[in-house]
Amino acid sequence: MPHDERDHSDQPAQPEDHHDASPWWWGLGPLGAIVLVLLGIAAAAWSFFQLPGTADNPASGYYQASKVIAIGLVIAGTTLLGRLRSRTSPTGNAGERGDERHGERGEDRRA
Repeated sequence: MPHDERDHSDQPAQPEDHHDASPWWWGLGPLGAIVLVLLGIAAAAWSFFQLPGTADNPASGYYQASKVIAIGLVIAGTTLLGRLRSRTSPTGNAGERGDERHGERGEDRRA
């Protein structure tokens, strides 16, 4: 059976940091998350006070504001979780604890 040039199953997958189809908010970071949350709160207040430029249906203004707030909260939450996980990595702490235990046992055996 001849090899089909369109078959790319043997090619390696693209690296994870290749984001051509990523959403507009990808990579904003913690400061971008804070800005999005504040922008969403400002948009909700703008809709609440029915300032110029407010949609005819107030629910649509609140919906758009809530989407911006939600995206900001998701970015902030994932950034926070990533930092917490990197601080308390189980592999780094386990090696240090194991060394301390061996040292204490060695001292107990000598005494």
